[in-house]
Amino acid sequence: SAENEGSPILETFGVEWPDFNGGSTYADTVKPNTSGSTLINFYSTKHSSSAPFQDWLQRIQNGQITIDGQIETNPDTILREGLELVYHRIPWKEPDAPYLLDVLYEDNHLVALNKPSGLQVLPGGLFQQRTALTQLQWRGGKSGDQEPHPVPVHRLGRGTS
Repeated sequence: SAENEGSPILETFGVEWPDFNGGSTYADTVKPNTSGSTLINFYSTKHSSSAPFQDWLQRIQNGQITIDGQIETNPDTILREGLELVYHRIPWKEPDAPYLLDVLYEDNHLVALNKPSGLQVLPGGLFQQRTALTQLQWRGGKSGDQEPHPVPVHRLGRGTS
């Protein structure tokens, strides 16, 4: 792009996004104030902004929630303090996003990228896999070495290049 005319591109990398991401898991621990509530009330109240009551009911009945590692399909199960709940969100098709990144600078400790508009840096919202961070992780994982995982030090918005 015009902003980078003075910066030579050292490498362009990226792997095409799969049709569906790997899904996500979200963990909760039952606290004293929610002990005694039912599984459906816990999710439909605590995570009401994520989905309406009927969707949480369907997710429970589909076996997408585990309690202490065991699938629980009864929405009326009574919760006790300390139980570990995990919601397993099934894979979904994320919105379109660019996947190719230009390397503008790289040394043993730092990589500077030209992030295209439309690509998020970090997971959030509907974009859990289609991020610059994922592409960096995939790029690093191909070498087979035990380098530290990439950590963004500057976050540009999805629409910013």
